[in-house]
Amino acid sequence: MTVNETLTADNPSERRCVLTGEHGSRDRLIRLALGPDHRVAPDVRAKAPGRGAWIGVDRAALTVAIAKGKLRSALARAFREGQVEVGEDLPERIEAELARTCLDRLGLEARAGTLITGSERIETAARAGQVALLLHAEDGGEDGRKRLDQAWRVGGEVEGSGRQGVVIPATRAILSLALGRENVVHAALIDRRAAARVLHTLSRWCDFKGRDGLTGACVNVPQAASSASECSRELGR
Repeated sequence: MTVNETLTADNPSERRCVLTGEHGSRDRLIRLALGPDHRVAPDVRAKAPGRGAWIGVDRAALTVAIAKGKLRSALARAFREGQVEVGEDLPERIEAELARTCLDRLGLEARAGTLITGSERIETAARAGQVALLLHAEDGGEDGRKRLDQAWRVGGEVEGSGRQGVVIPATRAILSLALGRENVVHAALIDRRAAARVLHTLSRWCDFKGRDGLTGACVNVPQAASSASECSRELGR
């Protein structure tokens, strides 16, 4: 265990970002692992053996840190290792792992029966107040999104609030593959604990992608988290 992985006295779940020096929950930061070949690899699930260090910056900031050699220097200090190899493709690999983690979670929820698809089925559940979280593929039609968003607001008795489903950074083809179903454009979580699990992985993905300038995918994640504020409390029960 490196200095950066040492548990803090005040909060055992906190870790320190090697680039900014700021502390944050290990559930929000991203772990980097050092392999036996001295190459740095992403470990977003924090399960890889051996030495690790943590970062809490988005893809754009990480790309700059790599280009300027700041990440390699920070990791050399963290790992207490003179030879540390950081590939230029590290940001891309991290985002790919975060995406895979989120899509895998959606697949698990679909198999568990806590996620439903199909516009008509989702609309019926939404109007009945049974939807905890609403998701749209990024290439889905605006009319379909608006209709289901409105049904969700009606079912939640929050008409006029502007609450919207989350446009995730994945096409219908990718979403369909992840869920093992055909032509998935929209999906809904009908269990609050499931919604909390999905929101966690989706937020990590979107935070790393960076939300600045985004006009579709990811921008409604905070709104969805607020509208499903009881989800995190449900997880603790």
